[in-house]
Amino acid sequence: MKTLEFLLLGKNEEILAILLRLVNAYDDWNAVSFSNEQEAQEYFQNHKIDVVLLSSGIEDHVEKQFTAFCIKTQPDVEVIEHFGGGSGLLKSEILHRLHLKGKI
Repeated sequence: MKTLEFLLLGKNEEILAILLRLVNAYDDWNAVSFSNEQEAQEYFQNHKIDVVLLSSGIEDHVEKQFTAFCIKTQPDVEVIEHFGGGSGLLKSEILHRLHLKGKI
């Protein structure tokens, strides 16, 4: 299986650090995290991303704009809102979405 590339965006630095650690704990997952949406957009434009995880603290209008930007820039990307739950829930939620889209 290929390595899945993740971009994490959230405003709560502590939660973002936990998400980054959880995602990077899997051998075939690689993540980078951002608390600033402009920096995240710049990175997104220059890297192939499979999954965007939106975490807590993002304003609704920013979330909508960022999601639209991601889908327009890389139509195959999966954008998932993740606002809590343990590592098992996170992995299940991601794998379920990818399975539904026929990506795994």
